[in-house]
Amino acid sequence: MNILSIVAIPFLGTAIGASMVLFARKSVSSRIHNALLGFAAGVMVAASVWSLIIPSLDLSESLGRLQWMPATVGILLGMLFLLALDSLVPHQHPGTETREGVRSSLGKRHMLMLAVTLHNIPEGMAVGAVIAGAMAGDMGITIASAMALAIGMAIQNIPEGAIISLPLRGDGMSRRKAFGYGALSGVVEPLSALVMVAMYEWIAPTLPYLLSFSAGAMLYVVVEELIPETQQGKHSDIGTIAFAIGFVIMMILDVALG
Repeated sequence: MNILSIVAIPFLGTAIGASMVLFARKSVSSRIHNALLGFAAGVMVAASVWSLIIPSLDLSESLGRLQWMPATVGILLGMLFLLALDSLVPHQHPGTETREGVRSSLGKRHMLMLAVTLHNIPEGMAVGAVIAGAMAGDMGITIASAMALAIGMAIQNIPEGAIISLPLRGDGMSRRKAFGYGALSGVVEPLSALVMVAMYEWIAPTLPYLLSFSAGAMLYVVVEELIPETQQGKHSDIGTIAFAIGFVIMMILDVALG
C-alpha cells in the first residue's frame, strides 16, 4: 500500500464516524458519549506507548544510560506544544458551553470543529513520523508499523467524528452539513502526516524526539480533555470500560501488525 493510502486511513475513520449523523438521532446519550470518549482515549494511550514511546527508546539505545533522554524531552515538549495550542486556539468541546483559547467571534460550529482539529494534529504527526522512520531505513521501523498506527488512529477517529457531527445535528444543522463539518475536522490529520513524510530525510536524526513528541501531545489530549469528560455525570464506569477496550485493541494491532 502506498504512503498516500496510509495517511488517508485515519481521515476515513473520521468520515465514517461523522456519517453516523446521516441515520442516527439528533442527540447522543451520556452513556454512549462516555463510551466513545473512553474508547478513543484508550487507543491514544496504547498508541503512545507501543507505537511511539517504545520505538523512541529503542532508537536511543546507543546512548546507554541516557537512553531515556530523547523520549523524556520529546514527551514534555509535545505536552507543552498542545498546552500552547489549547491556550491560544479558540475552541469549544462538545457537551459544554465553555469557550477556551483566545477570545473569538467564531460561531459554535467552528469552535467545535477546532476542538477536534486540535486532537488530530498530533495524531497526524504520529502517523507521519512513523512513516518517515520506515522511509529513512535502518531505523528498525517498518511500513507495517505505520499501517498499524494508521488503522488504530482510524478506529479512534470513528467516535471522534460522531462526537462532532451529532451535536451539530442536535443544534439544528442539516444532516448533510453536520456530516460535512464532522468529516472536515479530520482533514488536518493527513495534512500534518504528509508534512512529516515530506521531511523524512531531515527527520531521521531526530526521530526519537519526534516520536515521543507526538506521544506527549496525544497524552496531553487524553489527560486534559478525554478522560475528564468521561467522568462527568452518570455512567463514568462506561468510559473506563471503553478505555480498557480501546487500549487492548490498539495494543493488539501494534503487536500483531507492527
